[in-house]
Amino acid sequence: MKRYSKILGIAISILGVVLLATGCSQKEDSSSKDKEGKTEIKITWRDTGEHDNLNKYLTETFIPEFEKENKDIKLVLAPITASEGDYFSKVALSMQSESTAPDVVAEDSFMLNSDANAGYLLSLDDYLSKWDQWDKYTENLKAGVVAEDGKYYAIPGTSDSRGLWYNKRVFKEAGLPEEWQPNTWDEIVLASEKIKKASPDVIPFSMGVAKANGESVSMQTFEMLLYGTEDTLFDQETKKWNVNTDGILDSLKFVDEIYNTKKLGPALSVAINSNYGSVLFQDKFPNDQAGIILDGFWSQGNWSETGAVPVDNVEDRFGFAAMPTQNGQEPKSTTMSGGWTWAIPSKAKNHDASWKVIQALGGKEQQAARAIAEGNLTVRDDSAEIPEYKNQPFITQATGFLQNAHFRPANDKYPNVSVEIQNMVESVATGSKTPEEAAKDYATNVTRIVGEENVQK
Repeated sequence: MKRYSKILGIAISILGVVLLATGCSQKEDSSSKDKEGKTEIKITWRDTGEHDNLNKYLTETFIPEFEKENKDIKLVLAPITASEGDYFSKVALSMQSESTAPDVVAEDSFMLNSDANAGYLLSLDDYLSKWDQWDKYTENLKAGVVAEDGKYYAIPGTSDSRGLWYNKRVFKEAGLPEEWQPNTWDEIVLASEKIKKASPDVIPFSMGVAKANGESVSMQTFEMLLYGTEDTLFDQETKKWNVNTDGILDSLKFVDEIYNTKKLGPALSVAINSNYGSVLFQDKFPNDQAGIILDGFWSQGNWSETGAVPVDNVEDRFGFAAMPTQNGQEPKSTTMSGGWTWAIPSKAKNHDASWKVIQALGGKEQQAARAIAEGNLTVRDDSAEIPEYKNQPFITQATGFLQNAHFRPANDKYPNVSVEIQNMVESVATGSKTPEEAAKDYATNVTRIVGEENVQK
């Protein structure tokens, strides 16, 4: 009898714990209501300042339409104005607590796996399995929102591609063709040398090399080069990081050739400037003081009617060529794709309402409208057919580049490895290390970060 009573007592205690946990779960999922009884959904993203086009799109276009159709939900904008690195830190900190976690959060695709592994994000697999719009999304872009565990933790919000911007006036002065498509890295160097000879005051070739500019150095510069070689950053089959490869060394040698050996790049006062992008795209390039720039499609937003420096007849002034593979090997060109995503923090107060907002943000018309507003590529195939989107300058070229797109590794160590990439590239561009020295130090540092057992040489 005593034994029975003891067991019963334990059972009651367990039941109490279960009921308490259930009660907590219901509290966590309970709606946050405003004075009118509406469910408040807080949206967080990185606000880039005065010309933040996402803020403008959400305020002027998305919110009025959404709240008109969803009268029980009130959208609250909670942007974080910070540098890219600070944004990642601040948003991760906010997601650690139920009291500060946003309901919908903009996650850079390269941070998604890290935040998912930390338990900050909700898996969207159940929602996506019931969403009849998911098959409208560009298939290869879905890879950018899958974490290492094979689950989806976000939907793509924007997409992008990278290539070679070139100035047709500068090209004409150098005797180069108006419609230009290099087939190898050597052809890029050759064109840059012709520009330097014809116009000594013009910057022949530019690519981001300053670690102050963070991820752009890793993705727009180093990985655009590396994925044009025979090597990759990370082996998806073995789940190991590649170090001491020919591709890494060749990529660094290209940086060294541009900045040091042949002096075809911008002065270090420009190259190492944290405002490098603004200087190039809002000053040097539109004023015909730069010839070729390796960078992203979104840069064209600077020259639109509402951009920082509007340019008339922009396609007559500039061109956008695919980045060739190192020696013209198949598939002939390469690009990196990434972009921002929409995710739901696991500690958000109302997951279902948050999902309703994400569904709306990912709608056909909404996707096209946002892409147009920000100068990005849409992530839906049907959105790409909307005339207003389809008729944008350079959109055909930029979309075509995605056929040979690569993505950053879905590994939670990538953000740390990326910092080492930035250090490596800057050290070569400034001449403080040779390509060989920088590659060796990179191998040592990556091994320390990921562990000896997770690298292959």
